[in-house]
Amino acid sequence: MYDVAIIGAGVIGSAIARELSRYQANICVIEKEEDVCNGTSKANSAIIHAGFDAKPGSLKAILNVRGNKMMDALSEELDIPFMRNGSLVVCTKDQDKTGLHDLLQKGIENGVPGLKIVEREELLKMEPNISDDVTCALYAPTGGIVCPFHMTMAFAENACMNDVSFFLNTKVNSIDKNEGNYVLKVQHVDTNQEEFIQAKVVINAAGVYADEFNNMVSEHKLHITARKGEYCLLDKDAGHHVSHTIFQLPSKMGKGVLVTPTVHGNLLVGPTAEDVDNKESLNTTQEGLDSLARTSALSVKNVPMRQVITSFSGLRAHEDCNDFVIGEPDDAKGFFNVAGIESPGLSSAPAIGEMVASSVRDYLGLSEKTNFIAKRKGILKPEELSLKKRNELIKSCPAYGNIICRCEMISEGEILDAIHRPLGARSLDGVKRRTRAGMGRCQSGFCSPRTMEILERELPLTMYDITKNGGNSKLVVGINKEI
Repeated sequence: MYDVAIIGAGVIGSAIARELSRYQANICVIEKEEDVCNGTSKANSAIIHAGFDAKPGSLKAILNVRGNKMMDALSEELDIPFMRNGSLVVCTKDQDKTGLHDLLQKGIENGVPGLKIVEREELLKMEPNISDDVTCALYAPTGGIVCPFHMTMAFAENACMNDVSFFLNTKVNSIDKNEGNYVLKVQHVDTNQEEFIQAKVVINAAGVYADEFNNMVSEHKLHITARKGEYCLLDKDAGHHVSHTIFQLPSKMGKGVLVTPTVHGNLLVGPTAEDVDNKESLNTTQEGLDSLARTSALSVKNVPMRQVITSFSGLRAHEDCNDFVIGEPDDAKGFFNVAGIESPGLSSAPAIGEMVASSVRDYLGLSEKTNFIAKRKGILKPEELSLKKRNELIKSCPAYGNIICRCEMISEGEILDAIHRPLGARSLDGVKRRTRAGMGRCQSGFCSPRTMEILERELPLTMYDITKNGGNSKLVVGINKEI
């Protein structure tokens, strides 16, 4: 019997798990994928929004602003790459400037500090590559950029360090209530075996599938639409084309196409916005990617789209009420929904974790631990060391001198750390998200075989077992010649 079972190990489920691990409780996280950060959390804009565009008084507004304020301390405590680069919402000569003033007023009501309208002359000093048609912009100095992989994994690893159990490759098939507790029928994806998990409290952080779990236990139905967004990631040579996150005036479908640097030095363009019926629809389309080039040019000129090194898509969980859905349905006490977490969900994640953990603490009457481990150290980056210290590191551990990924200069030592740390990598993408091995120009063309050799050597896996990203994504399916 668990006190709390959390469904979903994305940034929201992991943030809640980390906050709940402060308390004396038996907690588990159930995730259908082979790794944490494998759904919406792995494919988004990687933005920490300032909080000026959500409706004042909404959960999106309140939790965005709170989450933004928490990021500096969290990035230090959990060793998360984070930068306050500031954001700009631009207005072109064909648009009504009152839209910016409306955003400014919302931001003031939401408590966002430092907002101001900047005219073109000042804007050009901030962003020389701004489009010729842009006349002014709303500047938010508290906007930031983050690595969503490291953010999610930091929450999850720290929760694991504080005795939260993670069941990966485990799918929840049904939820029933029995004598005041919830009974979850789960299926282990890799073995197809089924079992039952009982919990006093269930937290539904299942992303685009959160409505399905709510509707198993409550007559107050939710309806989530999967909203697909396509992105282009550009090479690091393009990473300084802009220094701020450049937004366009938002529409009913979202915040429009943005152009932003990433914390790792690339340039990101996206997303598109398309409602889809298939909640696993992660394909990209030529039409969608072409539209990014056209639309991004409205705000930033000469975006070097010839330097695109990869494209990807992600799904956002849009609930019909157009706000986050957080809390217990009237007819399902002890079942806490955390649903409809679309943008600004990443920005709000720390505050959502804090809010939900506080509610569950009060519901169960939990007391704080005296031995909570608050700090987490990420993977050691040899390139951040002085030459002297790096040479000392390589002398003591030669694996840090063996470069596996040439594009990103990732060493064997970093990959070993990714495999053997809490909730360590078990696939190529698991290694990639933790270390960036395979994220460079060649997109893993060189380093994949070498990374696979390390995975085979360090884990109870053969080459036939190793996958790109779990499931049926095996890379070696047979041999074509006997040796």
